[in-house]
Amino acid sequence: MRTAAAVLSIAALGCLLAGCTGRNDEPLIPPASVAPTSGTAKSPTPPSTPLLPSHRPSSASPSPTGFSEAYVVQCNGRPSGEQVLAAVRRARPELPAGSGMTVKNQPLCAGIWQYTVLTVTNSEPLQVITKGSPSALTVVTAGTDPCTVEVKATAPPALLNVASC
Repeated sequence: MRTAAAVLSIAALGCLLAGCTGRNDEPLIPPASVAPTSGTAKSPTPPSTPLLPSHRPSSASPSPTGFSEAYVVQCNGRPSGEQVLAAVRRARPELPAGSGMTVKNQPLCAGIWQYTVLTVTNSEPLQVITKGSPSALTVVTAGTDPCTVEVKATAPPALLNVASC
């Protein structure tokens, strides 16, 4: 029985070092497949190693837009810089019309969120955070400091990192 307990303890330690998540669909500790070495069958003893709490880390699976919230990537035209620029012009009509505003950095995406930097004639760069599908972008914030309360509370951490929030 000591052999089975030792195998379980080693497996649990290896799992802790490897960063196992303890999700319900994958066992933290492998099933006790090692039979006792003595001739008598005994009921299995629960492992003495505590189990990690069952929680799921932030999902790395794609959102409806096809982008994961776990990291930031180039949006590759979904949305384009021009779509972000048009959304900003709708939301902030007081900004310069025509060529007074241009896309400095193409949008970066994390989930349904986008981060874009625009240049504005005779002004500091405009940092824009939008969310939604390319055809229905919503401007969450546009300014020199994009780290509003709403952005900090609801945007994916990867996007907050890029925006220096």
